[in-house]
Amino acid sequence: MMGRYYLVLIAILVVFAEGCAVSTNPVSGRRRLYGYTWAEERRIGREADQIIVAQYGLYEDSTLTAYVDSLGQVILAHSHLRRPNTPKAFRETPFVFRVLDSPVVNAFALPGGYIYVTRGLLAHLNSEAQLAVVLGHEIAHVAARHASQRAFELQLGQIALLGGAMLGQEVLGVSAENVLQLGGIVAQLLFLKYSRDDERESDRLGVEYAVRAGYDAAEAAAFFHSLKRLSEQHGARLPSFLSTHPDPGEREQTIRMLAARWKQQVGSANQVNQATYYARIEGLVLGDDPRQGYVADGAFYHPTLRFWFPVPADYRVVNQPSQVVLVDREQQAMLVLTLATQPSATEAAQAWAAQEALTILNQGNDHVNGLPAVYVLAEKQASENQTVRVLQYFIEHEERVYSLAGFTQAALYARYEPVFLQVMRGFAPLQDPERLNVQPVRLKIQPATRTAPLHALLPALPEAFTPEAVAIMNQMDLEATVQVGTLLKLPRP
Repeated sequence: MMGRYYLVLIAILVVFAEGCAVSTNPVSGRRRLYGYTWAEERRIGREADQIIVAQYGLYEDSTLTAYVDSLGQVILAHSHLRRPNTPKAFRETPFVFRVLDSPVVNAFALPGGYIYVTRGLLAHLNSEAQLAVVLGHEIAHVAARHASQRAFELQLGQIALLGGAMLGQEVLGVSAENVLQLGGIVAQLLFLKYSRDDERESDRLGVEYAVRAGYDAAEAAAFFHSLKRLSEQHGARLPSFLSTHPDPGEREQTIRMLAARWKQQVGSANQVNQATYYARIEGLVLGDDPRQGYVADGAFYHPTLRFWFPVPADYRVVNQPSQVVLVDREQQAMLVLTLATQPSATEAAQAWAAQEALTILNQGNDHVNGLPAVYVLAEKQASENQTVRVLQYFIEHEERVYSLAGFTQAALYARYEPVFLQVMRGFAPLQDPERLNVQPVRLKIQPATRTAPLHALLPALPEAFTPEAVAIMNQMDLEATVQVGTLLKLPRP
């Protein structure tokens, strides 16, 4: 899941710096070898949490966040981590539940008690019971210490591969996840088999925790059916949420079986709470939030920070809260926009140029569409046989300093320099009211006005929202008959 690569990279450092540890598994109660101690897991979680928040951003809805956290604490209270016979270190570990500002349908856990769900996931859930199972699943990853088990079992070949990704992060200044996405498909395959075993255990425990908390966990089966439909929309290729999970069709059947089994043991577990859940998620931002930046008509616009710049043809844009990355179709060059920490372009350029192992080739002052700017051209030895050349512009705009850097191999620099300059010298204040006032699509809860097939009840949909996508979000088929008064989740501008 999202962020897993940060976790593994950090874990590698801990494993080899501090060695393995014999410790207790809170689920089984048995002692075994782990990559690190529980105290180290908590430290790793704290450190990685800062990276995750910076990378993806938190969804700005305190009421919704409090709701997710409150439900998470309820499910946690029924987990192995809060049972009387569990060692004190586990029982007293605080958990943090966060909502990330991402449209991707995703949830994941970091060691030491950090649980994340995206707004994209919340939009695709249909009840509090379904959310309870998802949160239980992620709590189970932490309780079973899956990350620490995986860290212990990493082989040297995998470490070498990920070490290469870390080098890429250092040289190119982009996130480890992006490096792995661009050149580390093998790394994802290395995690697949083992993680599926973890996911099956977490499914089993997540259902148990939700049922013990009084929820009808069988409700989650419909959500996994929706995940199966999402995978089919991706051309029979599993989307990111499922890349380390068992087949969603298998999970759908397993969830029903596990829920029935636990309900027999526990007794009353009938809470669904759809209306409560819908009341909490109404108004949720759907899809990409254009206020945080969007691409249109060959340019990238950021209404909140009031700037724009041209996007070259054949470049893919990855927009994240902490950076905007433009990647060449051939993956031979990239541009990265970030915010500098220094108060002026001159100071930012001086600080960057002072890095060790940088060879400065040229530098000077410039003005970019009326904005003060400083540029630096430098090289850095990435490996024995490869030199990276970097053109970096530092631009002052509305009391912020923006760093726009273009990276490519030194031998290819002449080919890419015109593209780099097109973007950097195209950076400009955003003044167009139409671009500045753009608003996101939001979730509207609306009862069906009559009994009819779902497709007949759908209003005109915003661009990028298809009838099938809305049907999946509602966990329905387009041809399904919807009874009058049934609550529907609809995207509305």
